[in-house]
Amino acid sequence: MHSNTASPTATRPFTLRRATDGDLDGVLALLAEAAGWLNRQGVRQWPADGFPAGRITPLIGEGVLYLLDREDEPGGREGEGGPVATLALDGHADPEFWTRGDDPGSALYVHKLAVARDHAGMGLGEALLDWAGLRALALGKRWLRLDCSKDNPRLQGYYRGQRFAHLRTVDLPHRASGALFQRPGGLRARPSGLALPFSDRRGSSVPEHV
Repeated sequence: MHSNTASPTATRPFTLRRATDGDLDGVLALLAEAAGWLNRQGVRQWPADGFPAGRITPLIGEGVLYLLDREDEPGGREGEGGPVATLALDGHADPEFWTRGDDPGSALYVHKLAVARDHAGMGLGEALLDWAGLRALALGKRWLRLDCSKDNPRLQGYYRGQRFAHLRTVDLPHRASGALFQRPGGLRARPSGLALPFSDRRGSSVPEHV
């Protein structure tokens, strides 16, 4: 994840929606850009060339992958550059990290959070985490959780700055990730009362499970 906190704008120039099959190429490109940037910073959490389609297609099919589009005007999208940010949000607790003692069903889990480099510094990562925390609260979950690189203090510091608490680090030789974080559902990193900088248009045609 690679976005810095910035003051939110008064308008909402972005739209949040569920990814569809037609978004696959754009999502893969966004994740590949993020993975390349992270690896150049010495963060080995993701494969340097991004993810294969087989890792992303199931998230789209399950309806748990979300995209932010930029709108130049209502109903319009900016250029042909694809999504400007993405994340997956679901109830899947990685069994190599989260144990029965963590009460895995008490949380929603953030995966594949990425922001396009030309939109870094706008607070979009923060806003998506805020939205995810509010979804957890709305679904009666106690926690919003994630795992990140176990060897990168800078990335871990970012999540601490978003009011996530470090629970523990699981050090598995075959996993670059393993630093486990959580924060209460509904807890907003931004000051109370400030609107998220996007419109939520997930659509009612998809079952409202997340």
